[in-house]
Amino acid sequence: MCGAVRFRVLGDPESVPYCHCGDCRRWSGAPVSLFAAYPAERFEALRGEAETYQSSPGVRRSFCGRCGTSLFYEDERLPGEVYPTVGSFDEPDRFRPTGHSWSSSGYAGMKISDDLLHHDQSARPR
Repeated sequence: MCGAVRFRVLGDPESVPYCHCGDCRRWSGAPVSLFAAYPAERFEALRGEAETYQSSPGVRRSFCGRCGTSLFYEDERLPGEVYPTVGSFDEPDRFRPTGHSWSSSGYAGMKISDDLLHHDQSARPR
């Protein structure tokens, strides 16, 4: 949001999942989060350094220490993968969602009417 932390990714993401889990809702302050999944070797930090904390065992969440923008999700059960938040990209509209993870714990007040695949838990085996 403020530009203190900048990054780039190379190529298209492996997937673009919505996440409905409670941790992502609390982290983003929104009823759902949208991520772009990239292999770590196609992710490059350009400026600044994100603040990182462990939100649950093996899960690291990064944010801008200046403005608080949620930036990246990493999970040791998904080694070598980085999940930048789609909203943190300069051109978020270039990403097309590919499915829903943790639909079983989604916000009850949100009706989803798309035709994407829904997974009760993670769409990625962990």
